[in-house]
Amino acid sequence: MDYNGIQNHIVNWLKEYCISSNQNGFVVGVSGGVDSAVTSTLCALTGMPTLVLNLPILQQSMQFNRSQEHIDWLCNNFSNVDADEIDLTSVFKNFEDTLPNSIQDHLTMANLRSRIRMTTLYAFASNNKCLVVGTGNKVEDFGVGFYTKYGDGGVDLSPIADLMKSEVFGLARHMGVVLSILNAPPTDGLWNDDRSDEDQIGATYDELEWAMQFKGELKELHGREQEVLEIYNKMHVANLHKMNPIPVCKIPMDLK
Repeated sequence: MDYNGIQNHIVNWLKEYCISSNQNGFVVGVSGGVDSAVTSTLCALTGMPTLVLNLPILQQSMQFNRSQEHIDWLCNNFSNVDADEIDLTSVFKNFEDTLPNSIQDHLTMANLRSRIRMTTLYAFASNNKCLVVGTGNKVEDFGVGFYTKYGDGGVDLSPIADLMKSEVFGLARHMGVVLSILNAPPTDGLWNDDRSDEDQIGATYDELEWAMQFKGELKELHGREQEVLEIYNKMHVANLHKMNPIPVCKIPMDLK
């Protein structure tokens, strides 16, 4: 795979889109994972103003430290990159204190963290006249829908959404992303423990990539392959409401 060509293509696409949108640059939330590391590096490579934010909410120290290590690497290597840290723990706890306990299940509150971060990113983007850049890859965005609607899915543009997770890792190695991120198991960082994406999904990204590209019938498979395809299909169908455009109720002309 021509990672240098892919890098240059995305960088040019980002720059052209930003200029045509009459915006000043980019805002990226850095999570300590490979997707946000690659996305923020691509934005930095445009030479346009790029603001990277570390937005901890009761964050595991390993996740926070990886985020900060990558942010430091960006700031040391790109003069167009600025950084800030906003601890959103108190904001999240205020929600906990305000919302009824009856609706505070684990998934609801994990998604709330993502939506608080999205709101923060857009506050900075609005103030700086910048674009909020999405960090989702192809498997997450168009395969299993493994993201929060109007959370990390609330973005202005998605530069790596046509790359499989394995391709994101390949591009990360090509661009020199820090080893702590390359070696870390993928995680969304929305929980109070260190559970990985694989723990939540029940399949690895390599397995999900296989399932996303599988063209046969479920009945042809046995064992683990069948199990993985069932996981993929179940998540894909359940999360189509995230991937499809918002449905609009069309009013018949004779009623207008």
